[in-house]
Amino acid sequence: QVQLVESGGGLVQAGGSLRLSCAASGRIGSIDVMGWYRQAPGKQRDLVASITSGGRTSYVDSVKGRFTISRDNAKNTVYLQMNNLKPEDTAVYYCNVRRPTTLTTRDYWGQGTQVTVSS
Repeated sequence: QVQLVESGGGLVQAGGSLRLSCAASGRIGSIDVMGWYRQAPGKQRDLVASITSGGRTSYVDSVKGRFTISRDNAKNTVYLQMNNLKPEDTAVYYCNVRRPTTLTTRDYWGQGTQVTVSS
């Protein structure tokens, strides 16, 4: 079982920065992909960025060049550095661990942290 606890959300003006952290308890394996999703009111939850244990990253186009995901495997922690924030980045941000299993994948989620960007 994996439990995820996010921190670092808050209110910031457009152009500002925030750093989100997600600490995982339980075993995080080398095959697990860690990532950040976000969900704005009335919208679906979408992937923002992900990172493998080997450091391979992936970003949604809208955050490329502004957000950086990183991972500390020794601490079972994933971070999301968000720079040049825009009002459209406002959402609840969720930490995710995606674990491949024999037939499918299993997702673990944090409780979410609110990010609000004012114009």
